Amino acid sequence: MTKRQLKLGLVTTGVGGPGDSNRWLDPEIPVDASVSIDWYIDIVREAEAAKFDLVFIVDSQFITADSPPHYLNRLEPLTLLSALAVATSHIGLVGTLTTSYNNPYNLARRLASLDLISKGRAGWNVVTTGDAGTAGNYGRDEHFDYATRYARAFEYLDVVRGLWRSYEDGALVRDRATGVFLDRTKLHTLNHKGEHFSVVGPLNIQRSPQGEPVIFQAGDSEQGRDLGATLADAIFTHAKTLEQGQAFYADLKARAATLGRDPDHLVILPGFHITVGDTDEDARAIQRAYRRADQSFEQALAEFGRAFGWHDFRQYDLDAPFPTAALEHAKTSFFTQAKSITATAIARRFSLRETVEFVRDQHTSPFVGSAETVATEIARWYEGRAFDGINVHAGHPSQFRRFTQEVVPLLQQRGLFRSEYEYATLRGNLGLPPLAPNVR
Repeated sequence: MTKRQLKLGLVTTGVGGPGDSNRWLDPEIPVDASVSIDWYIDIVREAEAAKFDLVFIVDSQFITADSPPHYLNRLEPLTLLSALAVATSHIGLVGTLTTSYNNPYNLARRLASLDLISKGRAGWNVVTTGDAGTAGNYGRDEHFDYATRYARAFEYLDVVRGLWRSYEDGALVRDRATGVFLDRTKLHTLNHKGEHFSVVGPLNIQRSPQGEPVIFQAGDSEQGRDLGATLADAIFTHAKTLEQGQAFYADLKARAATLGRDPDHLVILPGFHITVGDTDEDARAIQRAYRRADQSFEQALAEFGRAFGWHDFRQYDLDAPFPTAALEHAKTSFFTQAKSITATAIARRFSLRETVEFVRDQHTSPFVGSAETVATEIARWYEGRAFDGINVHAGHPSQFRRFTQEVVPLLQQRGLFRSEYEYATLRGNLGLPPLAPNVR
């Protein structure tokens, strides 16, 4: 059996994602970082030099003036990842693409193209879209309800995977001597007719060296967990404490096992901001300074409404009890997140101000300290089965450098993380089994 090994992903949010409204003021970050291919190439090559498994490009397709700076002006994931594919050689390339506002055939083709361009390093983070305002950008009067979004996603994945298997292995003969390019018996239409989609096929592109893109998923609702346990290869998530991480890990692995899957073939990858200092106290001071500088309370209050369908909480008395009726605005948005925030506010009798501060604190991290402390804590979570690896938010460039140059070597010395890439594909480096030959 292959030895279990820690996985590392890079999450890039350029000039500042959620909770980091003022990160762009850091002089090390170009003010146009989120649309600068040169900046992306530099940081992804830094991650590749440290032997990271993947870079993860987040995305959404609806903004307001209160959206984080990175969200206001950023590159489309597959266009960006295609450029990164020819500027790198080993790191996996994972992009967020919605099943609610993409055509399955077009998405399958674009992802398969990235997989071929990168020689088998593509991954797809499957989302159903939480920003309800996206509907208006695609000609819909309202967003799909929660149940419909996930029903579409299950069917969508079946369609896309079916399209990726249009060609059997060996279908493209390309024999100049005989003049035969295609073995017609090995090309298959899909002829899918379902509740949400009707797709004939076949897809006009062959499979890559890893077979097909790796599937990632990030939903935390019951429907999201079921989708991930059923169809995903890897799960993006969040965990505030070791115990929370262990509970989520155990739940997803158990769901996968119940479905007849090998739970070791489902990789759990929560995301974290990591702060490294010369000492533990130095790191805590750095974290406090970033927290004060990167977002004011007023900016946090404006951004707070995103989970609630961008409901404007600035209209309420900050020191009155949390306005629980606002949960109604989240029904077609990030409902699981909004419901959790509301339940916490009720249980703790928080005012609106206290609730916003509580949510701001969620951006703090358990991985703060000297390089030795951070490496030890990562090992504790990993060995305690709270995750299979972590997605490291790049954040401030100086901090990402400290992680790659100080923490990663310690993880390598402990035998937890690779010193060289073992495989040329993302699927291989994540420790996932190769796909069976596509033969019918």
